[in-house]
Amino acid sequence: MGDTSWAGPDFRTASGRVRGRRAADGTVAVLGVPYAAAPFGPNRFRPPRPAAGWSAWRDCTGFGPIAPQSAQLPGSPVWRPGDEDILTVNVWVRKQPDDGPLPVLFWIHGGAYTFGSSAQPDFDGTALARAGLVVVSCNYRVGFEGFGHVPGFPGNRGLLDQAAALRWVRENIAAFGGDPGNVTVAGHSAGAGSAACLMAMGRARGLFRRAITHSVPHAFSTAEVAAAITSRIAAAAGVAPTGDGLLSASPQELVTASDKVAGECADDPVTAVQAYDPVIFQPVVDGDVLPVDPLRALAAGASRDVDLLVCHALEEYWFLHEVGGVREVTSEPELVDFAQALRLPARLVPGYRALMPGAPVLDRYLALFGDATFGEYSSRLAEYHARAGGRAYLSRFARRRLTPGGEARPWHTADIPFAFGNLDADGAAFLIGGTPDEQDRALSRRMLRAWADFAARGDPGWPTVTADATTVKVWAVPDDHMADDGTSGVRALWRGVPFDPLRR
Repeated sequence: MGDTSWAGPDFRTASGRVRGRRAADGTVAVLGVPYAAAPFGPNRFRPPRPAAGWSAWRDCTGFGPIAPQSAQLPGSPVWRPGDEDILTVNVWVRKQPDDGPLPVLFWIHGGAYTFGSSAQPDFDGTALARAGLVVVSCNYRVGFEGFGHVPGFPGNRGLLDQAAALRWVRENIAAFGGDPGNVTVAGHSAGAGSAACLMAMGRARGLFRRAITHSVPHAFSTAEVAAAITSRIAAAAGVAPTGDGLLSASPQELVTASDKVAGECADDPVTAVQAYDPVIFQPVVDGDVLPVDPLRALAAGASRDVDLLVCHALEEYWFLHEVGGVREVTSEPELVDFAQALRLPARLVPGYRALMPGAPVLDRYLALFGDATFGEYSSRLAEYHARAGGRAYLSRFARRRLTPGGEARPWHTADIPFAFGNLDADGAAFLIGGTPDEQDRALSRRMLRAWADFAARGDPGWPTVTADATTVKVWAVPDDHMADDGTSGVRALWRGVPFDPLRR
């Protein structure tokens, strides 16, 4: 099967030799390669440190352990206390003789900065590797280990991990046939937020050439809010909110305490948004690791030399409602209270009523919340980047389908199995609303090709956003189409609304 001219799945990295496994159609997967030392013991809460080398062939045929968390996702490994060597990368590549170095796509998983891993089935890189990319994904510290405030230690450790993994790519990807000078960072949700942060971080400067961000969340914190969350977690864990106190708590104790605090934030939030969506970990604009929030950084031209491809789903928050991740709002007074809590202009509530005549309050709430958190923020990233002199492309995932169980909505995460070419992966049926049909498979091929073309040469196949016009590619079945945000009723409602990611 596949390309039999390639002798085997063996590669030499700077740390030692690794052996992967053959996948489909001549593709090789090299899994669980350490890019940094285990971030526990003397390394706990510290920046990532170099991994020790090895002399014998290292078996890399299975994913490495995942970061501490309580989540149990379909088809994915779970974290077990004692799992420590969590900072690993995975590589998928198909040998293509005489083609020269291949473009690299570096994937950052999402999960509210709290859960998830690179081992999720819908993140398998085989189809993208067949399209001519070297695909890399990484695990990084999430939850308190990655984003909790610890006095005397650096914040945003999860972002520092990602930057370390990118340095591993720069130093090692040529051994896999990849081009270290043509790296595209890609991510969804918290992974997209991470990619946007990397664009704003001096520590990541020069490590990648392009970025793909799907559903970038409007989710950043101040040091003061992060410290308040830590105080609650420390109290729940029964330790002092100090460096020594938090070091004395095991990762399991902090996972348990964090889950408890997240549950309590719906009734007693630290920030207004947590009463509706109780996510307690997010990147902290600390003036150091993350000097400024990405929206402001891109507006100032901080990464104008990085090409940017942005996408968001048309109905993001319907997914989060379906999985019980957000508070329900079902009455007009509750909707007004929600808008006031998020300090949104009062005109948005009647504005959405006019745009969605006859829609239930719950639907209008989810639409408003989704645009406030994902849609408008994502769109502005592309626009601000373009106005500052960068090259930016914008797209929206709008695929709908009638299914025996109802309508498959274009909701949060549904776009990712399409772009990866993994419509049949474990768990994908829930995300995309059932078994894929031929129209779905055709859409998947188009989205995957757009990713591959953008990673290869910076052009996904439609016009850029400019300082004067926001042209949008709309992914849909049976056919895609182009739209002009200058005529969008939703975007018109948001025009002039200040977007300060730290005010909440």
